[in-house]
Amino acid sequence: MGILSGISLICFAASYAVAWLIEVWQLSAPSTLRRGLALGFVLAGLVAHTLYLAYRAFELSASPLSSSFDWCLVAAWLLMGAYLYLAYYYPRAALGLYVLPLELVLVAAAALADRTPFERSAASAAWGAVHGVFLLLGTVTVMIGFVAGLMYLVQARRLKRKLPPAEGLRLPSLEWLAKVNSRSVILSALLVGVGFLAGTILNVINRGGSATLPWTDPVIGSSAMMLAWLAAAALFNAAYQPARRGRKVAYLTIVNFVFLVIAIGVLVLVNNEHGGGRAAGPADARTSAADGGGRS
Repeated sequence: MGILSGISLICFAASYAVAWLIEVWQLSAPSTLRRGLALGFVLAGLVAHTLYLAYRAFELSASPLSSSFDWCLVAAWLLMGAYLYLAYYYPRAALGLYVLPLELVLVAAAALADRTPFERSAASAAWGAVHGVFLLLGTVTVMIGFVAGLMYLVQARRLKRKLPPAEGLRLPSLEWLAKVNSRSVILSALLVGVGFLAGTILNVINRGGSATLPWTDPVIGSSAMMLAWLAAAALFNAAYQPARRGRKVAYLTIVNFVFLVIAIGVLVLVNNEHGGGRAAGPADARTSAADGGGRS
């Protein structure tokens, strides 16, 4: 951890600032090389930014990433993730010219913010909200991608066979559905990833308390498997040329949904400690009462 402790705000703020200056330079002398150089500085800054947050999460704070200082840096980290996502899809747009100043403002706000961690209860509530909201959004995005994937396959089959559209069942164009599929694969991985990270931080905050989940809990395992698949699917999606994505990405969205069903099934049907697990039946209730009577 010695190297990580040497990373400071200046390390990644300077990288973001240089990237912005290159973007300004692009206005007078556009160049693919300079655009790549700007993205290189952004990536270098994001790596240092990530390592800095990881160090604070696991080494310094009693309630990880739960001060005003940390929240500004987490917001800045998410903004950079969104910027890179958009830059991938719109490589010619001068997004950095507008996004990077906001990034520097957030880092400056962090430098001025209080570093004292919130009380454990407040930190737990805040990260619990992030955990729940992002997993909810990720779940909805997976479902939207699944629907778009099915529609793509149905539409592609109809067009291949040159069949007329069924009356009352008009579907969007293949181009539109392909875009939705591709975006949903990337977005679901990002949303579930943030939700899973927030849940991990929440568990660290609650360590030693009654709300702590064992890392071997089935829900954590199934969620980790789902996240790993979503990340792999996002990489597969990025590897395909746009003209060749269509059907392949539609199948990815369907497999995404299968992993989602498995994760929800584990949450609902398998004994676990996440949210209390399954509702206790009569036998469980009697056992719990007996145990309670023995302890009282």
